[in-house]
Amino acid sequence: MKWVLGIVAAIVILAIAALAAVPYLVDTPRIQAYVASNATQTLGRPVKFSAVSLRVLPLPAVELHDLEVAEDPKFGTAPFLKLKTGRIRLRLLPLLTGRVELGDIVLDKPVVTVVQAADGRLNISTLGTGSGPKPGGESGRPPGDTARSPSGGGAGGAMAISRVNVDGGSVTYVVRGKGDALTQYRLEDLDITVTGGATQLGFKGDAKVQPGALALKISDGVAALAAGKPITEAALRGKVTLEGKDVKALAAAAAGPTPQIGGSLKAALTLGGTVGAPTATGEVQMSPLTVTQTQPSCPAPKERTLAVPSLKLNAAWQEQRLTARPLTASLADGTITTQLTVTLGRGVHVQLADLGIKTLPLEKVLVDYLFQGYAITGPLDLTGGLAFEAADMLNTLTGPGQMKVGRGKVVGSQALALIGSVVRVGGAISALLSADLPSNMFSSPLEFDSITGTYQITNGTAVTKDLLYTSRAMKVLIAGDYGLASGRLNLDMTVTHNRGEIKAKVTGTTSSPSIRVAPGSLIAPDKAEKGIKDLLKRFGR
Repeated sequence: MKWVLGIVAAIVILAIAALAAVPYLVDTPRIQAYVASNATQTLGRPVKFSAVSLRVLPLPAVELHDLEVAEDPKFGTAPFLKLKTGRIRLRLLPLLTGRVELGDIVLDKPVVTVVQAADGRLNISTLGTGSGPKPGGESGRPPGDTARSPSGGGAGGAMAISRVNVDGGSVTYVVRGKGDALTQYRLEDLDITVTGGATQLGFKGDAKVQPGALALKISDGVAALAAGKPITEAALRGKVTLEGKDVKALAAAAAGPTPQIGGSLKAALTLGGTVGAPTATGEVQMSPLTVTQTQPSCPAPKERTLAVPSLKLNAAWQEQRLTARPLTASLADGTITTQLTVTLGRGVHVQLADLGIKTLPLEKVLVDYLFQGYAITGPLDLTGGLAFEAADMLNTLTGPGQMKVGRGKVVGSQALALIGSVVRVGGAISALLSADLPSNMFSSPLEFDSITGTYQITNGTAVTKDLLYTSRAMKVLIAGDYGLASGRLNLDMTVTHNRGEIKAKVTGTTSSPSIRVAPGSLIAPDKAEKGIKDLLKRFGR
């Protein structure tokens, strides 16, 4: 036992001696020049720091102070990376033999700014254009000797860094839009470990995505390095998970404060592509998705929320394009499925292909949430497709469709766009014909059996040739066009009643329509027009 203690004591004495000799062994000016030169060559950007110092305890290390990596001049003049203090640890065992070998690198609270230009280019795309030294696995020596003994004899110095630790880092992602528009996202509390050698780097870590405080975790990350190519062209793979209790703040930064989009989020993604152009695929789920907006026309409470219990995306991201094939959602007994494509760059372009809606309860959207004067109830079935620019949805909406609303009611003060015009005209004419209808039928919701039709929307104008409103009292066939944003109407209507058929023309807008009954109708045109206008006033209250 005594000999074991003796060996331990000898090792401790050697270690203390080595630590005491560190200031004499390490030539800090040469290390400073070596690190700056090789970092500049590796990153393809000027690298500078104000000073280099030695720290003996708790482990021997070279400290770099006020380190900066310059920005690509095309993206600005502020530094790409700023670091108050970085440490390059010295391997202890080589010190016992009088040699200096640089070990792990520790970066404390680095601040990195990633910039995306309006055309989609990233400032990191020009990183790593120099050939530089290998990340590890090969020895390198600073100019001259990096180690010296008290007697002046130099010992070999090897550059074989195998690990880089980032502690408490921060990454700001700046998206430059048109003009001076800027959107910022941040990774905070970034802790990441990078390991590897000459041909491959492994990485893992975690961070918080801000705004929104989403927890991000990276595992099994690998970047495959190719000789003579920049770091940004390294093939990438790995796994990423995202989890957040509420995406409200993040959604506001991305899409604006209104409407307010919230809900919890979980995502499990697989990384691919390259470091400079990463891709991701996997499952994204929001449960629930909430959309909140103040509706001035609503009675209290004016702030209304639409809650979608579940939204799932089989998502993929590549080259500023998000796809979901499919996107599925549920609302009460209804379901929504579509193939989603969101393209970023100059604005946000959204496409919903193979759109399918089954038994969606319209009252949840049009009555409880929007509380619009055109609200109707009933289950909606719809197939088709839509595309629009997020910044101006109504004026850019485009796509074909076929729809059916099952048994329901018109409950709003104005009918829903085209459907509303059909109901109002048909109802007025039926009343004027003294049909078997109660005199007070228009003071309560109008019941219908179905509303069916096909449509084509082009830049915010909906065109239909066969929209059919069916009730026990009448059928109304409509053909024409309607401006979604302006409310402009240009409709031809045929009302079929048990006492005959009447044709009418509706123009103007939903708030100020102009109605003309075609000659040859069963009743005098002036009486029909007056009756219809009286009815519209009731709906406009």
